[in-house]
Amino acid sequence: VSTQSTGDSQALQVYQPATRGVVAPVTGGHSATSEIKQGVRQVIGCRDPDSGRIGLSVESISKGVFVSYVEAGSIAAKAGLRFGDQLLQINGESVAGWNKKKTIEFLKKADPKQIRFAVRDRPFERTITCVKDSTGHLGFQFKKGKVNAIVKDSSAARNGMLTDHYIVEVDGQNMVGMSDDKILKVIKAKDRTVTVTVMPEFVYDHMVKHLGKSLKKHMDHSEPTEL
Repeated sequence: VSTQSTGDSQALQVYQPATRGVVAPVTGGHSATSEIKQGVRQVIGCRDPDSGRIGLSVESISKGVFVSYVEAGSIAAKAGLRFGDQLLQINGESVAGWNKKKTIEFLKKADPKQIRFAVRDRPFERTITCVKDSTGHLGFQFKKGKVNAIVKDSSAARNGMLTDHYIVEVDGQNMVGMSDDKILKVIKAKDRTVTVTVMPEFVYDHMVKHLGKSLKKHMDHSEPTEL
């Protein structure tokens, strides 16, 4: 893995041109922990008895309510809520059309012992499963978490990676708020097949617009457990 100079800054790469004759593979497999499942699932949480917190924040997009922050070690993280999940109901109440303020106020008034969420898995996100080539690279470049170049005939290109998308998960592990160096380290440590979850830039920017550096630091980045 190398870096490419872009003016005064550096863009990290997850690819170097392969030697002649090496074929970039296509794959149909994916990490089970990365899977974006269809349908609606129920998540049951509560307030932390010590801090009184649930450990999440939301943003409203296109009349829907989406999880924009999950705190590391929080009830929300342990319950399985993830960045980008859409909240459909809270304690049986439809949240369609609610804004962030109304959603947070409703959560504050909810029974602290049990809060039920109806959730749709990350509808704005898509997964791309790539296979490392003989040099250990996937075939795309990113800067500040955003894919900005795709190498021709690489596994990333052949499996549908797109530019102007942010890397939000690698094999189901949240990358939001992580530095490029840390994201690259995670990718390099993976086996040959890697599933990268991406979100379009315009959606991502809206989701994180109220997240400061301190909140991003406390975002849940734990490795998911396959159920």
